Amino acid sequence: MQSTKPSVDSLFIQQSQLGRESFQAALYTSIDSLLAEWQTSRGPYSGILPGKLATHVESLFQIQPAGESIESVFQDIKNHLLPHLVDVSHPKCLAHLHCPPLIPALAAEVIVSSFNQSMDSFDQSGIASLVEEEILKWLCEKFSYGERADGTFTSGGTQSNYMGLLLARDAFCENTWQWNVQQKGLPSEANRMRILCSKNAHFTVKKSASQLGLGEQAVVLVETDEHHRMDLHDLQKKLMELKEQDLLPFAVVATCGTTDFGSIDPVRDIYDMVKPFGLWIHADAAYGGALVLSKTFRGKLDGIELADSITIDFHKQFYQPISCGAFLLKDKRHFGLIDYHADYLNPKEDELEGILHLVNKSVQTTRRFDALKLLLSLRMIGEEGFASIIDHTIHFAKDVTTLIEKNEHLEVINPDPEINAVVFRFMDDHQADDINKIIHRTLFQTGTAVVAKTVANGQTCLKFTLLNPRTTITHIEEILSDIVDIGIAHIQSGRVLR
Repeated sequence: MQSTKPSVDSLFIQQSQLGRESFQAALYTSIDSLLAEWQTSRGPYSGILPGKLATHVESLFQIQPAGESIESVFQDIKNHLLPHLVDVSHPKCLAHLHCPPLIPALAAEVIVSSFNQSMDSFDQSGIASLVEEEILKWLCEKFSYGERADGTFTSGGTQSNYMGLLLARDAFCENTWQWNVQQKGLPSEANRMRILCSKNAHFTVKKSASQLGLGEQAVVLVETDEHHRMDLHDLQKKLMELKEQDLLPFAVVATCGTTDFGSIDPVRDIYDMVKPFGLWIHADAAYGGALVLSKTFRGKLDGIELADSITIDFHKQFYQPISCGAFLLKDKRHFGLIDYHADYLNPKEDELEGILHLVNKSVQTTRRFDALKLLLSLRMIGEEGFASIIDHTIHFAKDVTTLIEKNEHLEVINPDPEINAVVFRFMDDHQADDINKIIHRTLFQTGTAVVAKTVANGQTCLKFTLLNPRTTITHIEEILSDIVDIGIAHIQSGRVLR
């Protein structure tokens, strides 16, 4: 393999004509490789497990001292990488809350990556800061937040949930004890502080409590009703118990779209119950937040405007490439709880001159211009286009549950799906859990389909996450047929399953 030492001009864009031509050639080569891969007829994954992928990884890491031609490198990319990536755009990739990315957003990714600017200070971002602020203003209006509202882009739900509980913690300490956590650390009474959420809330509530120095023991789990939503009676019971135990509930997380069932907690009722206690309400709408664009299903988010903070993920039902999320704050003054100034980055005197430094309201410093992806998508598709896609997948989920219910070998766990997640299982009187595990594994290892495996009511279940508007009922029928065939084959084999 011949190695050539590339010139500096061919490695960077803008500086020369050679640089621009090299940039164009690299993009064309990458696009051509993707188009060739998508022309092949294959499932959502090759089915190859980690042990057998080692040789492909080894081939990718044949790094030459003086480098190689782009043709040589991409030959290995086409042979050893692309065939073994999970294709989230495939109609039979239905496992997790990963969306097929919109083409306008992919076009924006090229601009974002090429300029490679950071959003922390204005002298690194320029107009990008103003664009992000306008997108956030649009979001706040969509969620019926008032003039005091603001927000920031984040890497996703984990960071947004962390920010909500971080600000809730610091605001509580300041209001209760006039204690500045930023300067003094946690007060001695912090071990009495408690966060309430449903038992189906995202694991990042506990993870955030741990990272915030409160420990997982600070999270009080509230029971759920028959629809997997926070049970208000148990919430009231838990609040009374905490008061009797001289503990200090300071925040409640209302989940607007649980991971397994897409269930939406009754935010308005939660508000009415906890506000007399002075609790901060954080709405985790990472999954369900996109319903704000739906004319049909917007009512499912009733009361979300009452929350003190909101998590949104654009790399779910807004169909943006990972990563892309936002954190909204009803009263932007609370951002002052995490405000830091560095002389080289965001000096205080810049604020007096009206210079915008977005690092002032983020736990991140270096941050991408992800707002451009959403902007281009909105411009090219429109709010009505988004609403149409979202509504279609929710209606489709109901069609899928009807189809599953007609199959004598299958049982639907959530027959009236809240959003577009359908949980079900293959039925067997003796080894149902083991059979469902084998079905999940077999589909993946054969590359037939990528579906999720979860536990509901103590039973192993399968799940379709129906984010892809290109998935048809025929695709579902084919997957269900495979599921039933695998299940029956293992029952007839008479083997003890492991």
